[in-house]
Amino acid sequence: MTSTPSSHAVIGAGIAGLACARALAEAGHDVTVFDKARGPGGRMSSRRLEEGAIELGAQSFRAAHPAFRRQVDAWVKAGVAAPWPDALWRLAAGRATRRADGRPRYTGTPRMSAVTRHLARGLTLRAATRIVSLARDGDGDGDGWRLADERGNTHGPFATVSLALPAPQAEGLIAPHAPGLASECRQLPQRACWAAWARLEAPLALPGAEAGWPLLQFDEGPLKRVVRHRTKPGREDAPELITLLADLDWSERRLEDAPDAVAEDLLAALNAALETLRPAAGLPAVQARGAHRWRYAEPGAVAPGDDHRLTDTGLALCGDGWRGGRIEDAWLSGHHLGEALCHRLSDPGDFPT
Repeated sequence: MTSTPSSHAVIGAGIAGLACARALAEAGHDVTVFDKARGPGGRMSSRRLEEGAIELGAQSFRAAHPAFRRQVDAWVKAGVAAPWPDALWRLAAGRATRRADGRPRYTGTPRMSAVTRHLARGLTLRAATRIVSLARDGDGDGDGWRLADERGNTHGPFATVSLALPAPQAEGLIAPHAPGLASECRQLPQRACWAAWARLEAPLALPGAEAGWPLLQFDEGPLKRVVRHRTKPGREDAPELITLLADLDWSERRLEDAPDAVAEDLLAALNAALETLRPAAGLPAVQARGAHRWRYAEPGAVAPGDDHRLTDTGLALCGDGWRGGRIEDAWLSGHHLGEALCHRLSDPGDFPT
């Protein structure tokens, strides 16, 4: 790929990377987004199964910051997000209780990936392209950054490179060029999480809850929450597909286990929890199942100070580890980096070209 030195690269097409790229593009800058996956989304991606669409990562998001509230309002107006759920259910001490905290939550519609695909519209996206190294022209004092992918292709030069990746992945790319930033990345561990899914023969009943209960949280055990996808907007006619998100400590103990064994154990934990209810409930017959391992699911620590990093050479970092683990945090980190880049680029002498 040939690009001009005034172009900008973003590595990572999750919510942070897309927010950064969107800010650059809307200010008139040429930007290319790279991602190892087949499409945008990251933790907000959706998986298409023969049985229907499911999410194995983020299920919903809240909007507290005014800038993110405006963005969510725009998504709702565009038809790619809608309120869900209006209440949560919690299982503790053999009893399911309904909890409504009055804070609106949203999900993508008809799938979570609709949000990130909407953000990616009009952007140049190089999907299925894993970037494995960065280089500066002229031994670090030249005209820009070049990116090498795992197939041996070179992309660039770019005036700036923004890495919207989990800190452990970003560290390896930036260490030869910014050891200080690499050191900061090492202070930002990421937690792993297993997510199982299943198609059930019949609706999953929860004694004491309405038939359309959407999400069940757990206080202890291997399960963190169970999500019913047919309760999400636009999926009312879908089969009974559920996602089972595991506790992080449990996930890390089982990190190298086979996916089918993980799915079996999480479904068994759900069945055992349902049997503690009065009246007791049980898990309907499982028609299909699977599991996905998120090695970098959420930050185990958050960096102090600004929610992004930007060097004088145009190398930058953003993402949830720089602000917090919520979708809102990731978007704000990327958006703020994009704004900072635009501000710096308003002076042509800010970055070497």
